[in-house]
Amino acid sequence: MSQPSSRQDHDLNLAISNARQNITLLRSQAQANAVDPDYLDQRLATLDQLLQQLATSHQETVHQKRLGALYNVSRVIGSSLDQQTVLDQVMDAIINLTEAERGFLMLLDDDGKLTVRVARNFDQETLDSGDFAVSRTVTNQVVNTGQPVVTTNAQTDPRYAGQASIVAHALRSIMASPLRARGNTIGVVYVDNRIRTGIFSEQDLEVLDAFAGQAAVAIDNARLYGAKDQALADRVEELTMLQWIDRQLNETLDMSHAMHITLEWSSHLCRAQSASLGMHDPEEDVIRIVAHYGEPDEFSATAQIPLVHPLIGQVFETAEAALQFSAPDAETARTVLCVPVCRENNVIGVVILVANRADAFDEDAQALVSRLADRAAIAIENGRLYDAVQAANRAKSEFVSLVAHELKVPMTSISGYADLLTVVGDVNDQQRDFVKTIKNNVQRMTVLVSDLSDISRIESGQLKVNSERVDLRSTIEEAKEGVMQQISEREHNYVENVPLDLPPIQADRSRVIQVMINLLSNAYKYTPSGGKIALTARVHDSHVSVSVADTGIGMTPEQIAKLGTKFWRADHEHVNNQPGTGLGLAITRNLLQLMGGDLGVQSQPGKGSIFTLVLPLDASPSSD
Repeated sequence: MSQPSSRQDHDLNLAISNARQNITLLRSQAQANAVDPDYLDQRLATLDQLLQQLATSHQETVHQKRLGALYNVSRVIGSSLDQQTVLDQVMDAIINLTEAERGFLMLLDDDGKLTVRVARNFDQETLDSGDFAVSRTVTNQVVNTGQPVVTTNAQTDPRYAGQASIVAHALRSIMASPLRARGNTIGVVYVDNRIRTGIFSEQDLEVLDAFAGQAAVAIDNARLYGAKDQALADRVEELTMLQWIDRQLNETLDMSHAMHITLEWSSHLCRAQSASLGMHDPEEDVIRIVAHYGEPDEFSATAQIPLVHPLIGQVFETAEAALQFSAPDAETARTVLCVPVCRENNVIGVVILVANRADAFDEDAQALVSRLADRAAIAIENGRLYDAVQAANRAKSEFVSLVAHELKVPMTSISGYADLLTVVGDVNDQQRDFVKTIKNNVQRMTVLVSDLSDISRIESGQLKVNSERVDLRSTIEEAKEGVMQQISEREHNYVENVPLDLPPIQADRSRVIQVMINLLSNAYKYTPSGGKIALTARVHDSHVSVSVADTGIGMTPEQIAKLGTKFWRADHEHVNNQPGTGLGLAITRNLLQLMGGDLGVQSQPGKGSIFTLVLPLDASPSSD
């Protein structure tokens, strides 16, 4: 403690000691009936001066305690960012500091009106709305002037005496201070005592005003945090919803599905009565309505909209959303929102929403529909490209099927006339070689045409297989007949391990033969002369596997991954010297899958390959 303060305490203690001595002396004189009036007056004056010193000292002590309490509660109110928690903390702290009977914390709403947010009594109990009896004159004055107010007795204070709220609620001691944050008044703190007068002083008002300044910052921070937290929650909810919409849009590549999803969600989220989607037709420079959702409107009633339409024209000119209002009365109010569907900075269409109210489609709604339209543009464009690819595939398949069919007749004629050349007359050795070359090339063309026909039917879904009881051993023998001559010509060593009691399978016999010939042909073609080819059949629980192994050139993992790609052949000198179309394995794998089987591949460069087909056992009862 400082030296002046110690001196003041010493003087005060001395004055109190002297006062006690004077009181003792005066009591003795009074008991002896020997009181000196002049001496009595002097002693009483001394006592009065002492009481004034004591009162001043008490006020200073109370003020110091309040400043200390102000410091303590200032730290507490910043401990939370929940707005209601902060409001309750502020109100309880103010009542504790001022020792008021009641306290009210009021904030300005969006309309500029004061609204009671917290009302508490001295016992920190929340007041009922029926007890919200405050002086509106005082609170409005504080808000309008931005200055704090104190009155020791509002009933006699000329500023407020006679005011309806003062008289009606019998208000006496009142103190109020503005809540100021970021240069603006955001509310008022108000305390009062309806019974006693002279409760609050100017010093009390200074403490209240100082605390109100700190409290306003805490309240404003909590309010900003709450607003940002709510905005973040809204944004997260919107992103979650958009993610769900994205999943729905990407479920398929069906363009009509994407259009329907876009219109349904746009209409639902914006509470619109109807929604239409129009795509731009650049040839006729019009918008063609391709999808509609909800109630009929003038947009869905027409097949196309010219770009000179005011709303459509504005959207195409600015590439931004446009609004149109009509009939502002409540019964016939109507709002139209037109949002562009853009792709690569070009407007390719529009989403049109119609709502039967005047306050429809605020900025948030427009932004939301724009985001939906952006997502829809991608899905619609993907769907359009997918439809174009599908149409091209169908056209290709139809063309291939037509060509394959038309080539069969001339190839049959070429082969037949080549055979007749050796019958109708003598031919020399060179001519005989020419005929053989013709027949070999016709045979190659026959295989190519057959492969093209199969691929065309596979792609169009028209390739069918039978499901019948097939003797696999005899099927393998029949397939060997078509390739053994070539295997022998290349001097390959052919090894076979097929059980005599091989059970029947469930498959299409002719297609199994086709698959076996394909695998054996690949084995002898892609194995240098003098290699080894091994065919092995094994029986498993529910299926049979047949493996064709060779000691050929083999394949890398990257090449294995490309097997089955139509018209693909490995980039290898030996492969390039062999006849082939690059369709055989694609057809083989599809045929096996259609018969309920599969194809496995193992290979190493320079060490050969193993192709294993798997087909289900015949589960039908034996006829024996």
